[in-house]
Amino acid sequence: MPHLLLVDDDPEQIEWLTELAKAEGFTVSQADSLRAARIHMSRLQPDILLTDLQLPDGKGVDLVADLEQRDSTEVVMITGHASVESAVEALRLGATDYMVKPVDVERLKAILRRVPRTGELRQEIGELRDELRKLGRFGHILGSSATMQKLYDALGRVAPTSATVLITGESGTGKELAAQTIHDLSRRKKSPFLPLNCGAVSPQLIESELFGHEKGSFTGADRQHKGYFERAHGGTLFLDEITEMPQELQVKLLRVLETGSFTRVGTTTPISTDVRVLAATNRSPEGAVADGKLREDLYHRLNVFPIAMPPLRDRGTDIELLAQHFLDVHNRQESASKAFAPATIAALYAHSWPGNVRELKNYVQRAFILADDVIDANLAPAAVAAPESAPLLSVRVGSTLDEVSRRLIEATLAECGSKRKAADMLGISLKTLYNRLAVYKSESEGEDEEQDEARGERERRAA
Repeated sequence: MPHLLLVDDDPEQIEWLTELAKAEGFTVSQADSLRAARIHMSRLQPDILLTDLQLPDGKGVDLVADLEQRDSTEVVMITGHASVESAVEALRLGATDYMVKPVDVERLKAILRRVPRTGELRQEIGELRDELRKLGRFGHILGSSATMQKLYDALGRVAPTSATVLITGESGTGKELAAQTIHDLSRRKKSPFLPLNCGAVSPQLIESELFGHEKGSFTGADRQHKGYFERAHGGTLFLDEITEMPQELQVKLLRVLETGSFTRVGTTTPISTDVRVLAATNRSPEGAVADGKLREDLYHRLNVFPIAMPPLRDRGTDIELLAQHFLDVHNRQESASKAFAPATIAALYAHSWPGNVRELKNYVQRAFILADDVIDANLAPAAVAAPESAPLLSVRVGSTLDEVSRRLIEATLAECGSKRKAADMLGISLKTLYNRLAVYKSESEGEDEEQDEARGERERRAA
């Protein structure tokens, strides 16, 4: 039977939480102070520590340091003094979840029902790591370099917990694959994994996509729509390009993470949700905070367990391993037996791969199509990379990042003449490129309208 240690100085709170935990199949120990809790922990380490944040002799989060085996105990903070700062503090100091009083019973039950699986999952993940280490892969990720082994250890540690994760890394490094791996190795693996690219949804629609909307809540809302938080209930929501989310929506996301509830657009009725949030960005999150693209409180709330995806250029022999894997896939699909020439393999290592694994995958596909039996030196990466003679783009010091991004995208597209090739060169998805171009077109039309109005006003005054 899993064991729960309940720490709270409110007798009524202790009583009903104990009954709820026992009904969910837990044995329960009770403590009303840090001192009493430490005595219980010295006798038996709990599978879950459910503690009030404020106790008579200190803070409940101080108990995290007293756990002998930190990875095998879930820590859930409960407090009646709800604030973003207290939530961030608890999570940064080691809590894996956070609840405010009055406690949402259904959400707490969902947490308790996942706890008994923690030990089993850790054992499964350990066995999986040993088995797959030999094959050079882990979950959905391929690679056997020392850098990737460290990444696998981090993924294996965080997957069984409830912690939010912020995945950083350059475009094309496999952030979504890392998120999918975390989900598949978690207690939520039988529930949905839903990815949402915040940069690929217009600012006007993203709130509806996340939280859903009621029929008639805005023009075009001809039916009720369930958003990602509702559809991912019990599972995992992956928010890619989190820094592209509008600031006003970041506030609402923070509220969901803090309270475990949201409201659909067009209603004030709260809906409880049990969703684990994983987020990702290809920017420096600290830089995004400094530039006003990411709220600092949301950054700390998401950054409970940071994971950095290494660029392909730092992964050594993984370059050849991945290239051969992609080539094998095409050979199987097309019943072919094409191979890399030694000179081409050497060129793979010499190339810097600014687009990372995505660029390598696209290169192998193009080379496979163009080659006969051998992918030789004339199809080496340098032949498909951006030429050194490509025109330079100058930007004025003090230009906004949005302005620089727009000029770079438009210049690259003009140089390539192909949206797909431009997306590959820029290291972004084709869908993201199309969405950025749509935004630029909309902005240009708005500027034209303003200029027309100004011109009309000048003509009226002249008349």
